[in-house]
Amino acid sequence: MKHIFKYGTAALAFAVALSAQARSVPMLIENVHGYTLVGDRLHRFAGLVFELGKVVETGDPVVLRKKFPEAHVIDGLGETLLPGLIDAHGHVIDLGFEGVRIRLSGTKSLKEAQDQIQAYANAHSDQAWLLGGGWNQVRWKIGRFPRADELDAIVSDRPVVLGRIDGHAEWLNTKALQAAGITKDTRDPVGGRIERNADGNPSGVLVDKAMDLVDGFIPPPTDAERLAAVRAALHHMNSVGLTGVGDAGDTASGIALYRDLADKGLLTVRIYAMIADTGEDFAALSKAGPLIGYGQDRLTVRSVKLFADGALGSRGAALLAPYSDRPNQRGLLFMTDAEMQGKIETALRAGYQVNVHAIGDAANRQVLDGFEGAYKTVGGRQLRNRIEHAQVVALSDMPRFKQLDLIASMQPTHATSDMNMAEDRVGKERIKGAYAWRTFLEQGTRIAAGSDFPVESDNPFFGLHAALTRTDHANQPKGGWHSEQAMTLLEVFRAFTLDAAYAEHQEKAIGSLEPGKWADFILIDRDLFKCPRAEIWKIKVEQTWLAGERVY
Repeated sequence: MKHIFKYGTAALAFAVALSAQARSVPMLIENVHGYTLVGDRLHRFAGLVFELGKVVETGDPVVLRKKFPEAHVIDGLGETLLPGLIDAHGHVIDLGFEGVRIRLSGTKSLKEAQDQIQAYANAHSDQAWLLGGGWNQVRWKIGRFPRADELDAIVSDRPVVLGRIDGHAEWLNTKALQAAGITKDTRDPVGGRIERNADGNPSGVLVDKAMDLVDGFIPPPTDAERLAAVRAALHHMNSVGLTGVGDAGDTASGIALYRDLADKGLLTVRIYAMIADTGEDFAALSKAGPLIGYGQDRLTVRSVKLFADGALGSRGAALLAPYSDRPNQRGLLFMTDAEMQGKIETALRAGYQVNVHAIGDAANRQVLDGFEGAYKTVGGRQLRNRIEHAQVVALSDMPRFKQLDLIASMQPTHATSDMNMAEDRVGKERIKGAYAWRTFLEQGTRIAAGSDFPVESDNPFFGLHAALTRTDHANQPKGGWHSEQAMTLLEVFRAFTLDAAYAEHQEKAIGSLEPGKWADFILIDRDLFKCPRAEIWKIKVEQTWLAGERVY
């Protein structure tokens, strides 16, 4: 007997789905506007059958009902159904902590930020350290970094450490500087910079590797706090339609936490974990080789995340020539060319994909050189290695991505967030190789799309909108910022589905709703392929399903 229900009855739907799975009874969701990629073609369907967590068939519901008469039927109420979207580059635990710490990402002025910090401090008098982030001095239009005394005026009795929106600078009050022992005599570390006043004293901002000077003094979160943060992040990702994420920089303890959640059936987003660097954690984790498809493909650990430089907004991105708006700075390379190639070789030799953060053109060149050298010494070209961000690339270096079989792991909303300062930083010539999605695609380089959350929102529809229009949510600038580099809707849809899956070696299991793949899908409130381009960012997710189970 068929159980027919509308998905508005959430508890019943979930219970029936679970019981149907347990009895190995097919599920048919019908009355939907379904879309999935099949190769290079966009396939449309009105019904989807899945069983034991995997897709069986898509097509005409009338035909599917006859073919699967025993199926439990779900009425999709005419909604649009898509494969679950995959964010190729995010930071899961940081997303979870964002909700319980000081959050300044929406502030438009220094005063507004100070007011929010004050309110948080008043409400959390029990916290020994006040932590958070999201500030952006460009949006505040103050023409400089914020200072320690501007935090001291709000909180002077305990340390305050607040990360910049890009995660590549921190704003400290005097108490935090003192706790870390940072003084006039403290030297800038390799790959880092202590911002100073005219007298040479620390002014209150640490850039890139200089952040390590204070981070070691911040009390680490408890296991319970970390678990709560991950659970919160998983729920939020599900709520915006994500069923997979490349977690860009994981520790052994973080991976152990994911593994435990997978064992308990609580990992509701497929995690593609990138081990942070090639140090002790990598040495320990790599002894047994890559972990592939653990817990029914819910956790995979087969890649390493390296850093070449900082970010553009904090002028930590390493440039071949000085910054156009700061002629005495070229940014910060985190390591020498030999060190970079050595780390790449270490990971490739062990059979791990290498994903390297590179923002500036000097950093991208260093990484390209590193891969080229490593391929000659240890091989590893077939591992689908990636450059994360590939944000500003010298035009002469762009073909090398294709020549070296590298994937460009890029975040569309970075362009629309950075358009207020990017050209000021690099000038009119270098901007031609910045956020250059069209150039990459036309030369045959695959783009894996993501967001870099919580630097940007984890909502993938914001990314789809940005890639397509190159405008903000107010549809500005008119016609799009450097619109010659925009993607088509099919291209960006692919970048958030099949190509993101390919970048994780998982295109045979996820990324589309083809028979035999996991039934990871979402229902949304409007038709992605018919709604006005300017409104794509407004799309809301009604439901998210992972392996045939409703998780949101």
